[in-house]
Amino acid sequence: MTETQLAPQYVKYTFFTVDPLWRGLSESEKKRSKEEFSALVASSDLLIRAYSLMGMRSDAELLLWLVSPDLEGINKFATLAMNTRLGQYLTVSHSYLAMTRRSTYIDEHSHENGESRTRIRPMGRKYLFVYPFVKTHAWYQLSLEERQRMMNEHFKVGHLYPEVKVHTTYSFGLDDQEFVLGFETDDPSRFLDLVMELRSAEQRPYTEKDTPIFTCLLGTIEEVLDSIG
Repeated sequence: MTETQLAPQYVKYTFFTVDPLWRGLSESEKKRSKEEFSALVASSDLLIRAYSLMGMRSDAELLLWLVSPDLEGINKFATLAMNTRLGQYLTVSHSYLAMTRRSTYIDEHSHENGESRTRIRPMGRKYLFVYPFVKTHAWYQLSLEERQRMMNEHFKVGHLYPEVKVHTTYSFGLDDQEFVLGFETDDPSRFLDLVMELRSAEQRPYTEKDTPIFTCLLGTIEEVLDSIG
């Protein structure tokens, strides 16, 4: 099956905060609630990765990165999660919905490993950096050739940082942003260098929004839940 024939995937980044009252429960109550939540994640048919943001931001403590073949799968998991004991103490602080698709600019640009942009394949690297992304209206008024030229330069910079794996997903018509970007790496300093270098790229003035930015630490669901209390 070719890349264009592959069904798109639905991608959801859900960031949570935990009600301080949960941390005041007895150790046995917290343990039971974490075990129930972990069991739900383990039993799900969705691709799920868990991340801790403790100490990283004031408005998010936990990230669940979900990949599903349909919206119903995401909806079902969210309903089940919020009906657990722990779910009663969780608040969704940020939420980003997107889909995979073939890039507009991919025909002239290809990856050496032939990877498909329509498949999300988490690399298991220690850190994930996530942010929503919106282009200016002026960007879409440029010719495709002009946009392609600038994107080719953008790709060249990205290739200088093979330690950083980007997952680009599309939100047009699905959510408030246009894209959601997720960057996996084992070396945060390389991601910082990449972002700094891209600040001077020719296409940078066509960026309308690329915040908030979330720094996330990968763990098993058990490790992530232990980190929050």
